[in-house]
Amino acid sequence: MALKFRNLTVSPEDPVETWGFEGLLAAIERGDRTHWRRIAEALEADPRGEVAQDLREVLAAVENPAMVALFESIQQQILQEAEAHERAAVATRLQEYVRASGLSRAEFAARLGTSQSRLSTYLSGKVVPSAVLMVRAERIAGTSGNGASRQPATMANASRDNDDQDL
Repeated sequence: MALKFRNLTVSPEDPVETWGFEGLLAAIERGDRTHWRRIAEALEADPRGEVAQDLREVLAAVENPAMVALFESIQQQILQEAEAHERAAVATRLQEYVRASGLSRAEFAARLGTSQSRLSTYLSGKVVPSAVLMVRAERIAGTSGNGASRQPATMANASRDNDDQDL
């Protein structure tokens, strides 16, 4: 039997993001694998978005403990995968900063104010550096964060800048 939403202006064929609390609840309680898969896909697209937030509320209202366990498991797995991708993205960006700096890892770590072994944990993604550390790494690399190169600040540059201001 096909899923139908009662008293809603959306239908199961509409994007999951439009279903809201009642639509998600109906899909979980009365839907089938195709509806559940669509919910999982919406979570994958935005693991911390509106569907994820609505789902947390919906699961408190779902009466079937097996469905609650299933969707909590799906949501947890998707969040873990998203975090792994985010950690990898930070590690990749930091690797790019090290390369762009032209410094050895030991020199980069020293300029960053950390040890070479701690830098290795950042570069592997085991540990996520703070935002402050990323800003510092960006500055050391001489980039603006959007891929555009900037000339690293040096004493000669600072002196030349000061001379220009006097003109």
